[in-house]
This record gives sequence, C-alpha cells and structure tokens, in this order.
Amino acid sequence: MSVSAAAAQAPSFPIPANVFAETVTEVQHYTDTLFRFRMTRPASFRFRTGEFAMIGLPNAEKPVFRAYSIASPSWDEELEFFSIKVPNGPLTEHLQRIQPGDTVLMRKKPTGTLVLDALLPGKRLYLFSTGTGVAPFAGIIRDPETYEKFEEVVLTHTTRTRAELAYGEELVKAIETDEILAEMAAGKLRYHGAATREGEPRGERITTLLETGKLFSDLGLPPIDPATDRAMICGSMEMLRETAALCERFGMEEGANSKPGTYVVERAFVD
Repeated sequence: MSVSAAAAQAPSFPIPANVFAETVTEVQHYTDTLFRFRMTRPASFRFRTGEFAMIGLPNAEKPVFRAYSIASPSWDEELEFFSIKVPNGPLTEHLQRIQPGDTVLMRKKPTGTLVLDALLPGKRLYLFSTGTGVAPFAGIIRDPETYEKFEEVVLTHTTRTRAELAYGEELVKAIETDEILAEMAAGKLRYHGAATREGEPRGERITTLLETGKLFSDLGLPPIDPATDRAMICGSMEMLRETAALCERFGMEEGANSKPGTYVVERAFVD
C-alpha cells in the first residue's frame, strides 16, 4: 500500500477529541523540495491570519505533529499550507506524498505571534521571509484587514534558487487579478524577491539588504523608522535572530499578543 493510500484511510485508532481529521483538496509541487496543499476547514475552526497549527498524518497510533503556519487568510473556506520536503523527516517524508482525498490531522487550537494584533498601529508593514517562511505572509497579504491598517505592505522573500520564489510570486500575481483584493492592494503591496545562489542583481540575503540599505534603494523607500514602520519576521532560526537584531538596531521593539510592539517574530516555524 502506498503512503498516500495509507494516509487516506481512516486510522484504526480513535482520533483524540482535540484533533480534526480533514480532507486534502489540492496539492501543488513547486520544486523537489517545496510543495503546497489545501484541505477542508472544520466549520468550528477559528484562527487569526498569520497563526500556525499543529498538523500530522493518521499513519501511526501516535502521529507526529509539527507546527505549520496557516498560509490562508482567516476568511478562506479552506486551509492552505506551504511545506518543505525533508528526506527521512518524521512527518514531511510522508506528507510530501499526499494526494487529494487523503486525510490530514490537525490539532484544534491555533496560536502564534505573526498577527496584526501583536503590532502597534503604523503606516508601512514589512514582511521579512526566507524559504517556507513566506507561508504566514501568504495569508497576511490576502487579508483585507492588512490593507485597512497599513498604507503600504512590503513582502520580501529570500530563497536559494529562482524556482523557490515561485510560490510568493504566484501569490502576488493572484492578488493583482483578484476581484476584491486587487482594489485593496493596488498601490500598497510591494514585492522584493531574491535568489541568493544565482548571482542575481537582488541576490543578497535579507540581512545584507537591510545592513547595506540596498533593500530601501531597490524599492525607493526610506530606511526603517520605528515611528511609522512595522515588521514581521519568519524563516530559519539564524535568519530570525539576525533580522530581529537589525530591527532592534533600527530602534524597533519586539511585540507580543499581550504587549503589541513594532516588530514580531515567529519562533515556532518549521524551516
């Protein structure tokens, strides 16, 4: 029996009361290391755009759960996730083989700090991401509330290769043609993609772009001003530490759900 067929089967053990069992509706592979999937959304599941959920597969009596940022906005009728493929990974080894109709498990309580509520009011919102760290921002840039709260939204996405930028580029193009979001995002959404391994003009790491000021010159923007600018950061642990330190250097202060600030970091992300 294939892994996909096994995942689609109802588990032979009871599903815990705190877990949903949902059906995969769509799968798209971008590279040999990246894919996204969509699945049904439980009617009772509520989350704030930018939060993450714990997901797993019904392929063991004690399924492995991992934190995955929800890539869909809170208004979406389905749930979307963007994932890496890890060889021999306890979850992704199997998750990368799912197909429409398969079952995915999800714990019922979402959480996270990459939410608009954790930021103080401002004029410009920076979304700094590397790799699959773009996932929570896929929801943020598709949420009308983002454009109601900010005059400008800047999504930066840094990957190793051009092919790995495809998901973010696809999202921005979809917003530009969306019947509702296109009008709200017009003149507000800015995108800066960089592939670090291919020697492109914008091929530097986000930390380098911030340190040298090239990000601002590329976009025609002034340097970060904590009085008006806000930031969200999601990526590898190294990127989180370095980018957060640069935000602090700009005079920003980290926020949280209990105490909003000028920038926030998601530390529970899988990358």
